[in-house]
Amino acid sequence: MPLSVGLNAAILRAPRTGIGHYLSELATALSRREDLDVSLFSGFRWQDRLPQAPMPGYSRWSSLVKKVVPQAYRLRRLVEQRRFDAGLRQRGIALYHEPSLWPLDFDGPMVMTLHDLTHVHFPETQPRDRLAEIQRHAERSVQRAQRILVDSRFVAREVRQLYGLAESKVIVAPLGYAPRFHPREAESLRAPLQRFGVKPGEYLLCVGTLEPRKNLPLALRAYARLPAAVRARFPLLIAGMPGWGLDSLADALPAALADGQVRLLGYQDDEGVAQLLAGARMLVFPSRYEGFGLPVLEAMASGTPVVLSSSSALPEVAGDAGRYFAVDDDAGCADAMRQLIDDEPGWQRCRAAGLGRAADFSWQRCATITAEAYRQAMES
Repeated sequence: MPLSVGLNAAILRAPRTGIGHYLSELATALSRREDLDVSLFSGFRWQDRLPQAPMPGYSRWSSLVKKVVPQAYRLRRLVEQRRFDAGLRQRGIALYHEPSLWPLDFDGPMVMTLHDLTHVHFPETQPRDRLAEIQRHAERSVQRAQRILVDSRFVAREVRQLYGLAESKVIVAPLGYAPRFHPREAESLRAPLQRFGVKPGEYLLCVGTLEPRKNLPLALRAYARLPAAVRARFPLLIAGMPGWGLDSLADALPAALADGQVRLLGYQDDEGVAQLLAGARMLVFPSRYEGFGLPVLEAMASGTPVVLSSSSALPEVAGDAGRYFAVDDDAGCADAMRQLIDDEPGWQRCRAAGLGRAADFSWQRCATITAEAYRQAMES
């Protein structure tokens, strides 16, 4: 008889970023397993299928509620807990999987996913009320969970050290990439890239939420070091929604945007990101801290070389396929960019290495490891 698992999918109400993509791809892979019966909790109701799109107007509605309702996070969790409890018996949920830091109450075995410890290293990136709730719940929840899933060995070490956990309790389940991330013929990309005013292979790309942790000012400084003729031929496109601390870019962005060589694209949908990654000369990923770095894997799977910082978990993902620089070394980043622009044989080698590296990762593998964590949690 399949194990009945309750998976908290409430984050899919919002536009999908890292955790949202993790949840949707993992849920899809788990649903293909005959030994599991996965039910999704949306925050308002239980359902059997993934939502195809975020809730219309969710970001605007959520921001408004937080402004006008005192202790909005606690109130929302009270409502979610009541709805969650209502469906547990009806669906016979035997195990609960929480894919983020703040699990709902559940009397049976529970598995958590900790993607990173951003709330510890960069607490300023969290809204004050949300951070207070995380700090109130995280320690108790981590200790209560039977198993903790993490995306990388780097995060596994951090989690064990911070919370004093046994090695057997923390399980590394590397992420995968969706089928939309694959090499594409230049001709198929010409039309979709026209809306950004670029041609396949003739732009550099940054992907990620615009926040200090992503270290975009370094990418801008490094890009400015490139010769003017190179920048004229290869504009730098930045795709991602505004995040906390956007004012940290206030000094760097206006000058960079003035001549049109740096372009802010805003949030792009799934297919748009896939097209941008497949068409870029390279992905520039200067992040200071990542528990995995999913865009790096997605770029490699798309046949696009990656220039990236050597921080946190990123070397675990890119391996020997990445072109690395120190997290504060804009000259090193610029040198790596220039090499992948000028050295065509080197670019081809980097591309081939990235495709080979990406083949080691899949959502099926992630789901297999996750299912094993479920089994261990039920037996512990």
